[in-house]
Amino acid sequence: MRRVLVTGGAGFVGRHAVAALAARGFEVHGLGRTAPDGAHAFHAADLLDPAQRRAAVQAASASHLLHLAWITTPGRYWQAPDNLDWTAASLDLVRMFREAGGTRAVVAGTCAEYDWTGIERLPRAEADAPSPQARGAGHDAGVAEAPSPPAGRETAAESLRSGRLTEAAPCHPATLYGAAKDGLRRVLQAYAAGSGLSLAWGRLFYLYGPGETPGRLVGDAARALLAGRQLATSEGRQRRDFLHVIDAGAAFAALVDSAVEGPVNIGSGEAVPVRDILETIGTLTGRPDLLDFGARPLSPSEPACIEADIRRLANEVGFRPRYGLAQGLAQIVADGRAVLSTAASAP
Repeated sequence: MRRVLVTGGAGFVGRHAVAALAARGFEVHGLGRTAPDGAHAFHAADLLDPAQRRAAVQAASASHLLHLAWITTPGRYWQAPDNLDWTAASLDLVRMFREAGGTRAVVAGTCAEYDWTGIERLPRAEADAPSPQARGAGHDAGVAEAPSPPAGRETAAESLRSGRLTEAAPCHPATLYGAAKDGLRRVLQAYAAGSGLSLAWGRLFYLYGPGETPGRLVGDAARALLAGRQLATSEGRQRRDFLHVIDAGAAFAALVDSAVEGPVNIGSGEAVPVRDILETIGTLTGRPDLLDFGARPLSPSEPACIEADIRRLANEVGFRPRYGLAQGLAQIVADGRAVLSTAASAP
């Protein structure tokens, strides 16, 4: 049986990656402070402690590595100095894994590595226009497809300006978090090339799903509206690529289980206006009146669109998302209602 060592296995994405890896026949070993559900073994260690980290990697003796752990505190991780600690720890982790006999590593990256300055900004006229009908965020559940631009009709420059990011798009991060991830990837790719390590880099876009911590758009919106609280937000004309977290975990498992190397975008492949997502949540909760669009300003530097080109994920890794946005949002609202109902019935 193939053995995979997973960091961050008890986290937002990790718990779903662990389940998906086990379903693919891997013997899953968790590494970190919290044991993930469904793992075959757990190696308790502080990943930022060199001695603990190395001892755990040697004890696991895994053939595969999925490294998801990082600082993820909403609102803080973008510029936190902790990013430097995680960069150093990650470099040592992958090196120790390879020196212990590991052969394939997959590391989590971010769409914040890309250079967003070349993406078009929202025109004032569009920012003030009425909201269009949700595209892909309506009320029909189903399996999400992986859209691709028409072959030969869009140049690389046009794709970048439109916000559709391929793995070949230039990287020039605007935050310490993005710079740390981008720098880590560059060093690891050079190390992998010289050490014989098979390395893939999964670039995550925007996520939503069960277990969201405060500070994330979908979870915050659902909780506020279900509780009868007004939600102050921007006009919401910016389009973003949101992927269900269960699909994100499954995508990482598929990437680990493949031979694909280098960067691979992990997203839905279709960006939708943030306004449409919030309006759908408003309809599902029955409280669209609580959505206060325009109460919060949108930074002029915000790109009009950030969308993952997922052709590598679909065609080379062989993975396509299962959750449509409408289906996923309905699940979030239903779960939120269940939590409120349970709390109300408690003695």
